[in-house]
Amino acid sequence: EGDVICVFSQYGEVVNINLVRDKRTGKSKGFCFLCYEDQRSTILAVDNFNGIKIKGRTIRVDHVANYRPPKDSDDLDEVTKALHAKGCGVKTPPRSSESSSEDDDVPVKKQKGKAC
Repeated sequence: EGDVICVFSQYGEVVNINLVRDKRTGKSKGFCFLCYEDQRSTILAVDNFNGIKIKGRTIRVDHVANYRPPKDSDDLDEVTKALHAKGCGVKTPPRSSESSSEDDDVPVKKQKGKAC
């Protein structure tokens, strides 16, 4: 988790990470969900990290529309529970139907998933 945070923190402050692990062995399943403090950091990470090689593995970085917390989330600390409840990242104001720009094609999501 620390290595993932270290690499991904070059585009912004990481506020939450969920490294998915096998329940029996505790080993990483090879992917995780990561949440930045702001939307701009998420977009930068997706644009710059998707498809690169880290330690010989090509990683996939993308946005996640509907993040579901792990089923065994009863033992989470209060900060993580609050992030799951309200979502993480900034809330973007609704767009007016009058404004239109090239940025309209950019998906606005709060979180992203990535292969570790």
